Amino acid sequence: MNNNATRFDDEEIEIDLLQLLRALKKRILWIIGAGVLFGGAFGAFSKFVITPQYTSTAMVYILSKETTLTSLADLQIGSQLTKDYKIIVTSRPVLSEVISKLKLDLTYEQLVSKISIDNPSDTRILSITAEDPDPVLAKDLADAVAKTSSNYIGAIMEMVPPKIIEEGVVPEKKTSPSNGKNALLGAALGMFLICGLTVVEELLNDTVQSEDDVEKYLGLTVLASVPLREGEQDKDQQTMNRSRVHHHVSKKKTSSAIQTMLEQKLKR
Repeated sequence: MNNNATRFDDEEIEIDLLQLLRALKKRILWIIGAGVLFGGAFGAFSKFVITPQYTSTAMVYILSKETTLTSLADLQIGSQLTKDYKIIVTSRPVLSEVISKLKLDLTYEQLVSKISIDNPSDTRILSITAEDPDPVLAKDLADAVAKTSSNYIGAIMEMVPPKIIEEGVVPEKKTSPSNGKNALLGAALGMFLICGLTVVEELLNDTVQSEDDVEKYLGLTVLASVPLREGEQDKDQQTMNRSRVHHHVSKKKTSSAIQTMLEQKLKR
């Protein structure tokens, strides 16, 4: 048991934060470049590829025959009715009638995905929001759903139909996608990717690079180290290059000599 614990301690990976910071600092240009590249790519994709969407909202107010503004019980009843109305607004009969009125080339499921219902807390107001690439159609959808659902609710529940207190307007600005947000997301992703690769590479790098690494990985103490003198590495490289050239020339001369001897033997 003790041997296993000792082995686990020996194989434990130590993380030097200063070393990681130095490694990240060395690649700061890579990190910035990745941020710029990914940010530009995500921004361009968001602007030129993703279809912009526009939203328009209509609001209706929930009423009943017995509603009085001074009755707390009536307010509670109105709040309960609001929950029922949220379901009825997106029901198949209502949206099918909207499709028929506006002559839309959409299925019920496709239209449902374009409609969202919201009920602000402690109110009896329903916000019906429509989303579409065409801003004019977005307004028409919001108004048509509000009017059709109001008439349907009044007929089915035999109550005072919800009153439309605000019709939709044609939006001038798109609601999605946000090019700036997508560009920032891409930049963060690119920088995070390079930082992650750098950290992984640094953690997996177990080569001996300094005196501290000798003691860390091998358990040996460095008694002395001999630094390279200035220009020594260049001289060693020049010597190696000269040796290679000399070897190549010698080999070429030997081959020529052998070829001459063979030609002389053949002439004899």
